[in-house]
Amino acid sequence: MTILKTAALTAALSFSLATSQALAEMRTETIGYTIDDQDFTGFMAWDDEREGKRPGVLVVHEWWGHNEFARDQAKKLAAAGYTAFALDMYGSGKLADHPDTAQKFMQEATKDINQLQARFMKAMAILQNHESVDNSRIAAQGYCFGGAVVLNMARLGVELDGVVSYHGALGSPLKAEPGKVKARIQVYTGGADKMVPSDQVAGLVKEMQDAQADLTLVTFPGVMHSFTNPGADRIAAELGMPVGYNEEAANRSWQGTMRFYEEIFAR
Repeated sequence: MTILKTAALTAALSFSLATSQALAEMRTETIGYTIDDQDFTGFMAWDDEREGKRPGVLVVHEWWGHNEFARDQAKKLAAAGYTAFALDMYGSGKLADHPDTAQKFMQEATKDINQLQARFMKAMAILQNHESVDNSRIAAQGYCFGGAVVLNMARLGVELDGVVSYHGALGSPLKAEPGKVKARIQVYTGGADKMVPSDQVAGLVKEMQDAQADLTLVTFPGVMHSFTNPGADRIAAELGMPVGYNEEAANRSWQGTMRFYEEIFAR
């Protein structure tokens, strides 16, 4: 009995120590900032026990706004060895729970490309100035609305090592021009995504080929919009939207992204 109690106590202490160490490694911070007299709220995540400066990754939220899903992606990136900043493209408190509201927020954010770029660049500067970040190695990844944002930043020639779009809109009034796109591009899209039809996929391939951009595009057969978000099935059930989580596509796209970052940041 004594041996069992001792073993149990040792196991409990070991678990407590491991938990404390895990918490000590992961640091997060909510960051408020202002652009043109409007308040925004971002979320930084990094491993404070990792030595030296490391690449930074911007996370651009879905059209719902800066929510817990975006923050979770930042935490995953921090666990993988990056410093991540989940930025805010709408403004503090602008979080939608209905498509009509999300559409309104998205339209306001995208009505002026200069405004959109200014919001992205402000967040990029915050990330680059973080004490843990090597400001010469920056990438951006976005989901849904955020996927379209990061692709447009690549089209505009923003100094990024790479961008990754997950189930993002692929068409844009902006068109990539030869010699202007500096970022390498990865796109993950669902073959059954009604919001990103095949003509958009084909159009992006042609656009990037004509611009001589470095594009890798992966299409998952039978996969719907929002396939990376575990909450997509609930949204489909409650709101009747053509979205759905797909664990295999989510895992494969994440693994592909990790390989992509290893490659671009090693150059």
